Amino acid sequence: MPETIQIKYHTDIDKIKQISVGDCIDLRAACDIELWPGDFKLIPLGVSMKLPEGYEAYIMPRSSTFKNYGIIQTNSIGCVDESYCGDDDQWMMPVFATRKTTINKGDRICQFRIVKHQPKIHFEEVEHLSDESRGGFGSTGTK
Repeated sequence: MPETIQIKYHTDIDKIKQISVGDCIDLRAACDIELWPGDFKLIPLGVSMKLPEGYEAYIMPRSSTFKNYGIIQTNSIGCVDESYCGDDDQWMMPVFATRKTTINKGDRICQFRIVKHQPKIHFEEVEHLSDESRGGFGSTGTK
């Protein structure tokens, strides 16, 4: 049985739907936005959601977002926990513009997926780990 997400729309954008290809679900800009190089903006996504208990949502740019709009999500990925679920808790995408750009209401600029909360973890301090070292950061090479 699929998980249920309650959703409130803050504006008249296309309704969110899950497609059969890929795991992430597209989100749209809720208004027209013009940005200049160096601008920072919180782009409203036009939705508030009540996630299933025990889940959080990760918001990230679509693969074409930078190519199409020249914007970078300032925190690289956004995490929305299940407590951010009130009527006025509209999802946003914080962006930095690298060039002059216009984002139109309804443009698909980012995507989200839901994941279960991280389990409780206990850290055990040891003098040595049991596996062989791989050679350090970047050790797999370029080929």
